[in-house]
Amino acid sequence: MTGEAILFDNGAATPCPPKLSVLIPFYRDDPTRLIASLDRKGADVEIVVLDDGSRDDGLAARITGAVGALSLPARFVRLTRNEGRAAGRNRLADAARAEHLLFLDADMLPDADDFLDHWLALIDREAPAAAFGGISLTQTPRTRETAVHRAMALRSDCLPASVRRLAPEKYVFTSNLLVRRDLFVAEPFDAGFKGWGWEDVEWSMRISRRHPIVHIDNPATHLGLDPAAKMAAKFEQSAANFARVVAAHGDIVRAYPSYRVARALKRVPLRTFWRPLLKAAALASPAPVATRAFALRLYRAALYAEAV
Repeated sequence: MTGEAILFDNGAATPCPPKLSVLIPFYRDDPTRLIASLDRKGADVEIVVLDDGSRDDGLAARITGAVGALSLPARFVRLTRNEGRAAGRNRLADAARAEHLLFLDADMLPDADDFLDHWLALIDREAPAAAFGGISLTQTPRTRETAVHRAMALRSDCLPASVRRLAPEKYVFTSNLLVRRDLFVAEPFDAGFKGWGWEDVEWSMRISRRHPIVHIDNPATHLGLDPAAKMAAKFEQSAANFARVVAAHGDIVRAYPSYRVARALKRVPLRTFWRPLLKAAALASPAPVATRAFALRLYRAALYAEAV
């Protein structure tokens, strides 16, 4: 069951669909900084923002103001109830008009002024079925609270295109993802995923069986690093989603180090005893960041051991 959608258009739309729709979902985050950063007069682009049931009138008013101030055509879709990460992104695609869709998370910020120009040039040159531009932490403030997440992201997420191309389906996140509309209509995100994690990687695994996934260096900064405790909570949410991916794409996942570590930990007895100790080590702020990050990765693998 889906909730009501309240629409606001800024009145700048032209009769002809644009070349690119930038799709920004959020849930209780404030994407106004990202929205403002994308405004480029004369660009063949529209922006569509979706509030996935935040139920925050003040935030909605700020978004409405930001959308109304854009010179680019823009639409704000406000859902009355939360539908989840996958279903919300599918809703965004339905509200867009262009033949290419660029998914950007609300806590992202382009690293270069010509960020959209690079995507438009790629569309003109190749019109790829799917492409990922990469993420960075270039503009993310360094804080003690988020140091563990920073260490983990730099190790596994913030990778150049040359590395991502070695496993193109693995390094695809909705934080900076270009998709051709006809492909997305045929293969939307799986709304069966609940909570946090893996719906984008499962989608890319599915797509990679029939279409090449292009990787380029056109990064945006991930501003929303989390404290270690919130990361641990997200990993706990994601265990069921990981199991869903293993069931659908076991032939691909079995090659991943995270799967192999989870399999190894599954053979270790007394998981219910030592798994909380890994979490405690990850949250122990006096310990070195590298040690805490390693403990958190092991904790995630221990959670995923239940699915393998």
